[in-house]
Amino acid sequence: MADVDEPKFNSLADRIAALNKQKNFTSPPTSAKRPPPPPPPGAGKPSFQAPAPTVNRPTPPPTPNLPARPQKPNAPSLPRRTNTTGSAIESPPALLGRDAPPPLPNRKNSTQPSPALPVRRPSAQPLPSRRGSNSSEVSHISTISNLSLNPVSSRTSTTSTEAQPARRVLAPSFDHAKLPPLPPSRKEREAQAAREAIENEHTEVVKAPLLSARSAPAVPQSRPGLPPRLPSRSNNSPAHSQYDEIPPANPRRLPPPPSAFVRPTTTFNSDRTPSAPGRRPHDDAPPPVPVSSRPTFSQIDAVAVRTSTSCLICRDFSAPDNVAAQYPNHSLPRHDPVGYLANVLCSPFSSATDKARAIFTWCHHNVAYNVEEFFGKCIKHRNVDDTIFYGKAVCQGYAEVYQAIAQRAGLQCIVVGGHGKGYGYKPLASGQPPPPRDPSGHAWNAVCIDDGEWKLLDACWGAGSVGDEKYHKQFKPQMFCLSNDLFGLKHFPSDERYFFRDDGRIPTWEEYIVGPVRGEKAEFYGTATDEGVSEFTFSPAEKHVSVYSREVVRFQFSKVCEHWNPERHGKGRSYLLLMKIHGLDGRKEDLVPLETDGFWWWTDIPARDLGAPGQTIFLYALTTLNNKDARGVTKEEYYRVKNGNGYSMSWAIFAKWELV
Repeated sequence: MADVDEPKFNSLADRIAALNKQKNFTSPPTSAKRPPPPPPPGAGKPSFQAPAPTVNRPTPPPTPNLPARPQKPNAPSLPRRTNTTGSAIESPPALLGRDAPPPLPNRKNSTQPSPALPVRRPSAQPLPSRRGSNSSEVSHISTISNLSLNPVSSRTSTTSTEAQPARRVLAPSFDHAKLPPLPPSRKEREAQAAREAIENEHTEVVKAPLLSARSAPAVPQSRPGLPPRLPSRSNNSPAHSQYDEIPPANPRRLPPPPSAFVRPTTTFNSDRTPSAPGRRPHDDAPPPVPVSSRPTFSQIDAVAVRTSTSCLICRDFSAPDNVAAQYPNHSLPRHDPVGYLANVLCSPFSSATDKARAIFTWCHHNVAYNVEEFFGKCIKHRNVDDTIFYGKAVCQGYAEVYQAIAQRAGLQCIVVGGHGKGYGYKPLASGQPPPPRDPSGHAWNAVCIDDGEWKLLDACWGAGSVGDEKYHKQFKPQMFCLSNDLFGLKHFPSDERYFFRDDGRIPTWEEYIVGPVRGEKAEFYGTATDEGVSEFTFSPAEKHVSVYSREVVRFQFSKVCEHWNPERHGKGRSYLLLMKIHGLDGRKEDLVPLETDGFWWWTDIPARDLGAPGQTIFLYALTTLNNKDARGVTKEEYYRVKNGNGYSMSWAIFAKWELV
């Protein structure tokens, strides 16, 4: 079907006129009946035929006409624009059958300006008054705070309507000159306290280098000596001081011979009547102390022991020892075990000595000697955290763990390296020269305790011992309580500054190796130390005792401390000590009880009565007698039972000698 060119209009009026002409159109006429098809072609030239007879057939009904197709209503006519002229614009041909609106006229052809809008008349209708910002009908979606529009009193609701807006009343200005001063802040108080501490500090703490002196290097002045002992007074003196009659206990004094030993009588015996006090010059003087309230000797001794804090052997360390047993290594946090232990072990105590003891005891409970690596010669170095959780170490690991915890707790502590007479050490034989100087192979600690005193301790030896290539766990508190002089008999530091002797003397390597005993030392067992017997005061100190010396051999021992009380510091009353000998020429065994004055034990035996050469003599402690605990058994009770019809006994070995 060919395209039909649409008429074009030059103005809106021409288009409207063309549309008006199409308003009264009629439907198109019905199409005529299609003519029949032409007859089929003949075989040749058509011949004349007679007309066919006429047949009357019914007339077919006429074809009904189709109704007109509804048309879309035309848009109303638009008024003619006044700024256009019909002569200047040609009418375009009308478009048929288009539903789209006609295009707008081109305004460029307009020659007249658009009329201006009329002036707007002012409205006479009054506007409603604006609602107050504090009205209850205010919108909740407003972005302006109602308090910023009309502040109200804090005592009324912001949604209530007030008759009059509340006024903001400002506080009167203050005169800064009349205001009281503000109290100092916490930082100001701490800074002031620090300044005062610096001003009042008279001594300077010196951490390094560590110098061997009687007192600690942290305290420059020397430790004051003990006052001179007052001369003893006779019992017949008219005036007695209740402290003068206490017999001084000196661990270095020699005990009296057994035949002449008589315990001195003191004024503290309850059966003695004290002398009357002398006449006083003034009648208004205070009355004398009542005799009935005077304490006994045992009461004063108990008070003296309980109040003694300078002696570490008799000091009560039950509190730090109990705290140290409450924190096993498997319960520690993995993040910072050293800081955690420093807090829980040391924060409960204000004394530096108690803090040092708590760390010492914790090492005994949680670190074992690594015998596998030691005897396998494959010792691995681990850091402190790994050693704590692994639970095994050699001497160096013990010392590093102790130092790390002590320093985190605020204590001054160092690791001291040197030589120790521990496992594998063999004393020199008689006449054997000392080996070359080699202060190595062991490690221990030095820590600053109360009064600025540097204390030597061995956490490794204090936790247990090694024997038969096995570790035997046993708490040895003497490795913490020994004085530095006695500690140095088995420890020789590689740095001579770390002896810390009370006399300030530095021993030589030969003096350390030989020791106070010329030759091999007698065997001393740890059970004796647990019962308060000192291994440094017994004699004979040599291992071999001659039976042909034609002399009387004295066997004597003392307590570890003059304040030691077996019932308070030990496991109960003291055992009866016995010397087992073999008689003349080793033909008759016997048990000889030792005498004691409460501090010393001793007995004198002729050398020929000890036995024959090659035999061994022992120091026994009577533990059971007739199947009963023998604590507190006296010499008289022992002889009475022994001379009876029958008895049974058992002993514990304290020391051993060999006869030559």
